[in-house]
Amino acid sequence: MSLIAEARPLDRRVVITALGVAQILAWGTSFYFPAVFAGPIVADTGWSLGFVVGGTSIGLLVAGLISPQVGRIIDLHGGRPVLLTSSLFYSAGLIGIGLAPVLPVYLFAWVLLGVGMGSGLYDAVFAALGRMYGSEARTPITNLTLFGGFASTVCWPLSAFMIEHAGWRAACFIYAGLHLCVALPLQMAVIRRAPKAASQAAPADVSQTASPPRIVNETLIFALLALVLSLAAGIGSIVVVHLLIFLQARGVDYAVAVSLGTLFGPAQVGARVVERLLGNRYHPIWTMVGSCTLMALGLLLLRLHFPLLLLVILLYGAGYGISWIGRGTLPLALFGPVRFPRLMGKLAFPSLIVQALAPSAGALMIEASGADATIGVLTLLALINVLLIGVLWMVCRPRLSGA
Repeated sequence: MSLIAEARPLDRRVVITALGVAQILAWGTSFYFPAVFAGPIVADTGWSLGFVVGGTSIGLLVAGLISPQVGRIIDLHGGRPVLLTSSLFYSAGLIGIGLAPVLPVYLFAWVLLGVGMGSGLYDAVFAALGRMYGSEARTPITNLTLFGGFASTVCWPLSAFMIEHAGWRAACFIYAGLHLCVALPLQMAVIRRAPKAASQAAPADVSQTASPPRIVNETLIFALLALVLSLAAGIGSIVVVHLLIFLQARGVDYAVAVSLGTLFGPAQVGARVVERLLGNRYHPIWTMVGSCTLMALGLLLLRLHFPLLLLVILLYGAGYGISWIGRGTLPLALFGPVRFPRLMGKLAFPSLIVQALAPSAGALMIEASGADATIGVLTLLALINVLLIGVLWMVCRPRLSGA
């Protein structure tokens, strides 16, 4: 049995279900946290809305800074220590937010939460799945994103209910308890202790387990992939945060914009289901080609004032949804399972940094030039990303199988 794969006594459906529940909780209490909590926090404390929402950016920055080290730890020791640590930091960060008497304490709590994000969101879990299942990790990664797509669907109404009946501070404490009493035990149960990585193999086994040689044009391929993933993440982050503003700029009132916005999540999940059913028939690079194309097409139609905004949301949401699958499966296919955990950590670094800074940059663009001009800039960036993924395909074409 390969030294890069962990023991797999559990049914994969059990593993992915347990990790999926933890992902819903992780995304719902970090990336999607301000959508419901920001208003009540500002109303209760008087803190600036910009600083309250900016906690998410602090968390993403911290997550990006630690991601290379997270990938290295997963490569050496498997996903167990990293994912279990993420639950502890999530809990500590949420308790800190719930107790925060002043804004600096609140922002520091997001530093703790950021460590949880860096060690517990998709990039870390993708690396852990690659460590567990090796080259067979594509289907588990895809299945996991189906759970993550329901994070806002589950956590937004749950958060609103708890805030209404117990207050925002108590809601933070309840979520902290769920991380300790639900996410931590689930991850502990399904992520077993890993055997040694290939890089730790005994000298006698070196001939069988040495890391594979670098692939042709590896530096160029890595740079192109990092740029594509970072652009997709940055564009996606701006659109998610400012979607209602963009829709209202197209002449619809707030209520209609909210109704259209609710289709964004189902569009992501629907596209992921299609990818789950058909993805094994083609190389993962086509997932990313489809993602970049759909995102660009959705933004282009929005920029051209296409009247059927429903179609715009469905196209863009589908592209953004499968971008997260490509983020995990394409590096695995291009670089192989042995180096995947470390490379996943390195790829996550620029992507998470961009994702952290992008919403503020988008807000500044909207304020300075208006929503229409901002949509134009995003459309241009999305079209550039289509060009970049095309260049990546041409560079990788000689070694693609099933492309």
